[in-house]
Amino acid sequence: MYRIRGIDTLFPRSLEFGMADRTILLTYRDYCELPDDGRRYEIHDGELSMTPAPNPRHQRLVGAIYRILYAHVRSRGLGEVLLSPIDVILSDIAIVQPDVVYLERSRAGAVSSRGIEGAPTLAVEILSAWTASIDRQRKRQLYARYGVPFYWIVDPDARAVEAHVLGPEGYAQVERVAGEGRAALPPLGDLVLDAGALWREGAGEG
Repeated sequence: MYRIRGIDTLFPRSLEFGMADRTILLTYRDYCELPDDGRRYEIHDGELSMTPAPNPRHQRLVGAIYRILYAHVRSRGLGEVLLSPIDVILSDIAIVQPDVVYLERSRAGAVSSRGIEGAPTLAVEILSAWTASIDRQRKRQLYARYGVPFYWIVDPDARAVEAHVLGPEGYAQVERVAGEGRAALPPLGDLVLDAGALWREGAGEG
């Protein structure tokens, strides 16, 4: 039994963090050894990231966005929509669990028995007190580096959904819908998102 940043876990080899002489990078194999204890584990460039289980508002919003995207994508045969927990294996040292993912039909082959191998078309993250800085900084960088074309950030406190599109210089915010607004967000240009209805559902009023 080894203890990694406060987590008791069984690993096939001893992993010591903070060593002066070398840096240990965790891999997908190590990720599979992590405990199933209700917390959310990810590996970001070989480093372990852990956050507590999400709160009810977060989960209501995940469910609402999933239902909206799923109905739209399925009715038009555009691909597949999946919701967390699902492993997105960007590389052997970068494994994340976006709240919702959309894969267009051309990326259908990315779905495997392990999860999603490589970049989905769209990753959606709902911010929380625990994840806001991770989602806006580290995961944004990871998604850009591994070629996720579209990234939505849902900010419940600001009551806003931001749509980011990947370009040569990284992500650029191209659309934002807030409050009671309605807007179509890329890559689903024919889906009009009703932001007001989303926040009401997040509050348990839907």
